[in-house]
Amino acid sequence: MARARIGFDNEKYLKEQTAAIIDRANKFDSKLYLEFGGKLCCDYHAARVLPGYDPNVKIRLLQQLKDKIEIVLAIYAGDIEKGRVRGDFGITYDAATFKLIDDLRKWGLDISTVVITRFAGQPSAVIFKNKLERRGVKVSLHYPIEGYPTNVDHVVSEMGFGKNDYIETKKPIVVVTAPGPNSGKLSVCLSQLYHEHKRGINAGYAKFETFPIWNLPLKHPVNVAYEAATADISDFNLVDPFHLAKYNETAINYNRDVESFPILKLILTRILNSKAANLPVYNSPTDMGVNRAGFGIVDDEIVREAAKQEFIRRYFRYNQEYVLGIEKREVVDRVAMLMEEMGVKVTDRKVVEVARKAAEEAEKKGKGNAGIYCGAAIELKDGRIVTGKNSKMLHAASSLILNAVKTLSNIPDEILLISPHIINQINSLKEEVLKCEPESLDLEEALIALSISATTNHTAELAMKKLIELRDCEMHMTHIPTPGDDVGLKMLGVNLTTDGKFSSHNLFIT
Repeated sequence: MARARIGFDNEKYLKEQTAAIIDRANKFDSKLYLEFGGKLCCDYHAARVLPGYDPNVKIRLLQQLKDKIEIVLAIYAGDIEKGRVRGDFGITYDAATFKLIDDLRKWGLDISTVVITRFAGQPSAVIFKNKLERRGVKVSLHYPIEGYPTNVDHVVSEMGFGKNDYIETKKPIVVVTAPGPNSGKLSVCLSQLYHEHKRGINAGYAKFETFPIWNLPLKHPVNVAYEAATADISDFNLVDPFHLAKYNETAINYNRDVESFPILKLILTRILNSKAANLPVYNSPTDMGVNRAGFGIVDDEIVREAAKQEFIRRYFRYNQEYVLGIEKREVVDRVAMLMEEMGVKVTDRKVVEVARKAAEEAEKKGKGNAGIYCGAAIELKDGRIVTGKNSKMLHAASSLILNAVKTLSNIPDEILLISPHIINQINSLKEEVLKCEPESLDLEEALIALSISATTNHTAELAMKKLIELRDCEMHMTHIPTPGDDVGLKMLGVNLTTDGKFSSHNLFIT
C-alpha cells in the first residue's frame, strides 16, 4: 500500500499548543475561559485539509491539560427546536451533544455543565434539558438578552448577564465548546466573566479557533477552504485591521471576529472595570487567539493540494443540499466562485469523471429498460480507482464497496461475495413480511448480507476484513445516496461527494 503523504506534525503541534494555552492562563491570576471553536473531536475538515492531522488531536491536548481544565458545552435552544443537523455525522445538534459527552468520557474527560443558550422555554429544549438532568448531567440556562451585544449598559448588568445561571467551576482553565457554530460560546464566556468578577475572581478570556490560520497568507488554500466550509454562514477571511494598525503585522482572521471586536473589547473592559490594568489588554482579535496550528504544518505543498480538494467536496455537498431544498443557491455559487478564483475544477477530483463514465456505461448496457442509471467510483489508498453501478441486485454504492474489497483482497471479479439466494431471501422478507417494495440492496443491507456470507464463505470473510481499509478514501457517486447507502458510507468513513441527482423518480425514498 502506498504511504500517505503527510503535511502536518501532530506532536509538534501539541507541544506548541499546550505551551500557548498554559502561557495565556498564567497571565490571569485566577481563571481562564477558553472559547473552543471548531469541532472538539472528530475534526475531519482539519484532517482533510492538513494531511496527517489527527481528528482527535484536540482531545489529546485536553488530556495533557486534564489536571488544569474542565469543560462546559453550549448549545443554542433554537438549534434544538428546529432540529439543526451536523453535516459530517448526519445527526441533530442535540444528538451530537449526547455523542460528544459519550466520546469525551471514553477519553477520560467529562462535561461539567451543559448550557442551553438563548433559552426561552422552547419545548424541545425543555425535553433536552430533562433528558440530560435525568441522566445526571448538570444543565444551566442562559437567556436572550435584549440589545446583545451592542447595548453594553444593559448587557453588562443584572438584567443582562446577571440573569443567567452562574456555572460553578473548580479548575483554572474552563474550555467552552459546542456541537457547532453560533451556539453561544462567546456569550457563555462573557457571562461567566461577569459573574466571576462580581465575586472578586480575576477571570480572563481567550479564543482557540483552528481556522483560519492566522499566520498563513490570506489566499492560502487552507484558509480559503475555511471560507468554502463556512459559506452557509457567510464567513469570509480578511487581514485583521486592528492587529495591522497596532503591530504593523499581517494576521488573518474572519469577518465575525473582526466586526465584533470593538464591542467585545468594550464589554470586556466594562466587566473587568478597574482591574483591567492588572490583566492583559487585547488590541486585536488575533491577540485573543492562542491557535498554533500553523506551526504544525511541515509540508506546505501537500496541505495546499489537500485544501484545494476540499473546495470540490464542499461544492458538491452544498449543491446536494440545494437540490434537497436545504441550502440556498447563493451558497453553491459562493463556493463555485472560490474554486474559480483558486483555479480549481470539479474534475480535478479524480473519482468524479470515472463515476460519471460508469453511469454512462450502465445506461448503454441497459438501454431500452426504464430506470435511472447510477455510477460510483472510489480511489483506494494505493491510487487504484474502482467503480460500481446499480443493478437489479445492488445499489451503486453496494456494488462499488463489494468491488473495492474484492480488489483489495485480489478476488477475481466473477466470484460472488453474496449469494443471489441471500439477496432473494432479503427481498422476500421485505415484500412478504415487512410489506415493502422489493428493491436491490442498499449498502447497509449489503454489509449485513456480507457479514452473514462470511460465516460460511471464507472468501467473503477475507473481503469483509478489508472494509477497514476504505476509511478516508475518496468516493464519488453520480446520484444522492439513499438513507441506507448514506448510513453505510458514514460508518465506513469514506469522503463522499455526489452530483446531486436523485436515484429514483419517487419522492419518498426509504
